[in-house]
Amino acid sequence: MSPRPTTADLGKLERGSAMRTIRKVGPYLWPDGQPWVKRRVLLAMLALVVAKLVSVGTPFLYKAAVDRLAGEGQSAAWMLGAGAIGLTVAYGVAKVLTVGFQQIRDAVFAKVAQRALRTLALETFTHIHELSMRYHITRKTGGLSRIIERGVKGVEFLLRFLLFSVGPLVLELLMVAAIFYVVFDVWYLAIVVVTIALYVQFTFKVTEWRVKIRKEMNDQDTDANQKAIDSLLNFETVKYFGAEAREAARYDRAMAGYEAAAIKTNYSLAFLNFGQSFLITLGLIGVMVLAAMGVQDGRLTVGDFVMVNAYMMQITMPLNFLGTVYREIRQSLVDMGQMFDLLEQPAEVKDKPGAPALKVEGGSVELRDVFFGYDASRPILKGVSLKVPAGASVALVGPSGSGKSTIGRLLFRFYDVNGGALLIDGQDVRDVTQVSLHAAIGVVPQDTVLFNDTIYYNIAYGRPDASRAEVEAAAKAAKIHEFITRLPDGYETPVGERGLKLSGGEKQRVGIARTLLKNPPILLLDEATSALDSETERDIQDELKAMGVGRTVLSIAHRLSTIVDSDEIIVLEHGVIVERGRHEALLARGGRYAAMWQRQQAEEQEGEAA
Repeated sequence: MSPRPTTADLGKLERGSAMRTIRKVGPYLWPDGQPWVKRRVLLAMLALVVAKLVSVGTPFLYKAAVDRLAGEGQSAAWMLGAGAIGLTVAYGVAKVLTVGFQQIRDAVFAKVAQRALRTLALETFTHIHELSMRYHITRKTGGLSRIIERGVKGVEFLLRFLLFSVGPLVLELLMVAAIFYVVFDVWYLAIVVVTIALYVQFTFKVTEWRVKIRKEMNDQDTDANQKAIDSLLNFETVKYFGAEAREAARYDRAMAGYEAAAIKTNYSLAFLNFGQSFLITLGLIGVMVLAAMGVQDGRLTVGDFVMVNAYMMQITMPLNFLGTVYREIRQSLVDMGQMFDLLEQPAEVKDKPGAPALKVEGGSVELRDVFFGYDASRPILKGVSLKVPAGASVALVGPSGSGKSTIGRLLFRFYDVNGGALLIDGQDVRDVTQVSLHAAIGVVPQDTVLFNDTIYYNIAYGRPDASRAEVEAAAKAAKIHEFITRLPDGYETPVGERGLKLSGGEKQRVGIARTLLKNPPILLLDEATSALDSETERDIQDELKAMGVGRTVLSIAHRLSTIVDSDEIIVLEHGVIVERGRHEALLARGGRYAAMWQRQQAEEQEGEAA
């Protein structure tokens, strides 16, 4: 048994992950072949340095003005002609220039940052669509969208704070330390270095402690919120059992945990703020005492005393945000790490290098001794062989788990076969591009899911470059045009999320219109009417039959009455073909298909009688 990782090991892993993340971001800020990006980065860095030089030089003007007013000290040669008022104005101009160069830096860098964010978001979104069905069915869609959202926000935060907060702060601290050493003496430098070192160490340690408390508080908040929503969603059940008081007590227990964690968070924040203020004040007192002693001894002027105070105030302001920035940068690195982990997730199904497009001549489909299982320990298809001639209609029937829908997924190449081959017009689907393969197959699923957009958009999704006349022609062929024209907004009517504003039959007709507009040579009907009532099903069946004319049709059916006219019916059981033939021949044989037919007929008769 391997030993548990120590805190030091975890720290190394975290630092390694953080460095990997920062290295990954680098190319987006300094991309090859895009000189305009590099120019903007350099200009932004130049503006940053100029802003800090002006900022660090500003207290000298303050000192000179004070010395002039006090009648003390010797000004630099370039200040000799300036009076107190002129120096005060120059001090104000320097302040404005500092802010001005900071804004120029932000404006110049904005396009670089937004381009990097857009590129990363698009790359991640595209990659998610390239991942296999196997990956998507094991992940929650909401979780994937949150990974993109948090990752992109993390990049934005890292760029803004690492480049424009932490970087400039370090540069300013180095400049101030150099000034204290050169203009005053080494003791000033020593006090500043020790103060900053203690401040940073204290801030980081307390922030690490607060991160754990904050996580506990967030967990308690999530738990309380989940209990509240769960109770409200089950409002009727709560009323049925008179459990209002019980639910209130359950919610209050969760809120009590949140309250305790929130109090700890506030206490720790107060401790952090006091500790930071205490350390900075100690450092400030130290250098101010040295400066006061220098003024008393005549080695320094009142202006020097004021300048020392100005520099300490100047470095105190950004240091106050260090805890927050450190915590957010840590969280940003975690969020970005998750996004880059997603980008490194390999696509299971890939086009071969230089793969040609599928050339469809007739649209024949062949499964040649196909073996497949979603899990190696549980095979689904066990040597299935069948051929659907071009323009023919073949139905797949059988109990749940027999492999019917799996054949449809393999045809679309959501997965690759483990053994054997699946061919279209003699071409192995693994040897052609996925884009051309998908273009050749039209699918009408059991439950047509629509985009939260207009009816027109959802029909036109089958072929985005289609004209309005072609879209309407497809709607007419699917027998939904008249229904659409009766709506107040016609084709511009929103269908709602997942098409919930339409009935099941209306959604199926939109799906049929969408597939008709695509005009594929091969049609896959994946239990296209099993979710509909009998009357709607009969209506939809007429459209599906008309749709299949001139196409190769592969039907996956649960209700056998929908496939009685098929050229051939394939009966699957436990991943193998147990029967095949036309409807009448299979009934006459009295085998597995006949038993299924009789059972369904009996169920329908019982339903009608009831």
